[in-house]
Amino acid sequence: MVGPTKKNSVIDTTLSSYHLELEKEFGAHDYKPLPVVLTKGQGVFLWDVEGKKYYDFLSAYSAVNQGHCHPEIIEALISQAKELTLTSRAFHNDKLGEYMEFSTKYFGFERLLPMNTGAEGVETAIKITRKWGHTIKGIPENQAQIIVCENNFHGRTTTVISFSSDPGSKDYFGPHTPGFLHVPYNDLKSLESTLDNNPNVVGFLVEPIQGEAGVYVPDEDYLSEAKKLCQKNNVLFIADEIQTGIGRTGSLLAVCGNCTCENNCERQKSTYTRPDLLILGKALSGGTYPVSAVLCDSKIMDVIQPGQHGSTFGGNPLGSVVAKKALEVVKNEKLTQRARDLGNYFRDEINNYIKQSSIVKLVRGKGLLNAIVINDEPDSKTAWNICLKLKNNGLLAKPTHGNIIRFAPPLVITKTQLNECITIIKKTLREFES
Repeated sequence: MVGPTKKNSVIDTTLSSYHLELEKEFGAHDYKPLPVVLTKGQGVFLWDVEGKKYYDFLSAYSAVNQGHCHPEIIEALISQAKELTLTSRAFHNDKLGEYMEFSTKYFGFERLLPMNTGAEGVETAIKITRKWGHTIKGIPENQAQIIVCENNFHGRTTTVISFSSDPGSKDYFGPHTPGFLHVPYNDLKSLESTLDNNPNVVGFLVEPIQGEAGVYVPDEDYLSEAKKLCQKNNVLFIADEIQTGIGRTGSLLAVCGNCTCENNCERQKSTYTRPDLLILGKALSGGTYPVSAVLCDSKIMDVIQPGQHGSTFGGNPLGSVVAKKALEVVKNEKLTQRARDLGNYFRDEINNYIKQSSIVKLVRGKGLLNAIVINDEPDSKTAWNICLKLKNNGLLAKPTHGNIIRFAPPLVITKTQLNECITIIKKTLREFES
């Protein structure tokens, strides 16, 4: 095994150091990962190249809800990979229609547009919404506006970073794409005022829970009241459920509120806020192959005509089979209900710890999407150092926004395993108590 060439330096010969040096030498420095090199995953566990075993408490940013290398998903992937992987959309394939039928019925929409990544899904929803605004609502061409929330995260493509609040995401990447208006998250008055004063608004794009911003959960009536404001103003309500959807928050979608119904959430009108457009990604892949989608009804989707949007890989047979199986696993194994029950238990246990803690301010979240806020400045290294110590103690998590640590294990985790993780977390935090 030959490592990278480094002038005037000696490379550590451990496997982890070898791989870390390769990335440092030959890769873009676009991420700051924890210093762990992983080589194997199964269920809730990951192993590094030295053979150390860890609990995964990030789930690839909620892309691995079904657990690593779920046998049914892997079997479906391998079986299809031996038959046909890609046709492009120049031709039909025998898997896409079945996936579309299953998914639209599962989520309660009429049509699905398949893509690959979450950011592609957001870009797709933006295009659909703008064209709907121009051709159906009657907004003059190039005048359509979309309302977004402050501190949002919807991806890193050029259009998406244009309406980001994070300077690191957008500075020096301009000129930025126009057509977006900002309102504070969880602020209905600001949303109402912006809608009243901007007649060219065609959509409101929102994360039902702001994950990357630190797992901010809005007021219970925020989404339902926001949807009413959109309806009043003939504006499309767009839910970005890339991270929060598919069981993660203890309901099939975060917009389902407290609804646990797996088959037809829209029946429970008191809790379900039905978006006009739904964006899915991450866990739609089963953690194995990039798949994303935008779902909506025909009256909206049909503004897209042949040649106006698409993807060479979007809707390929391999991705279609994987996504359908990934959804079936969530449904058949009742992972949504497990996330709800274990999420409540996790927050109760951490809250009991916080009562005696000087290092943790609070825990917040829903289902198995949670975060703790560290009692330190956002620009401190305390949360990072806690995550390094968690790694040493056998659990992998990652800070976000400086002093916040996100906890999001695969939904297949058992209560026994969760208790082991809670023990690790408490033990680690005690080492930082003053």
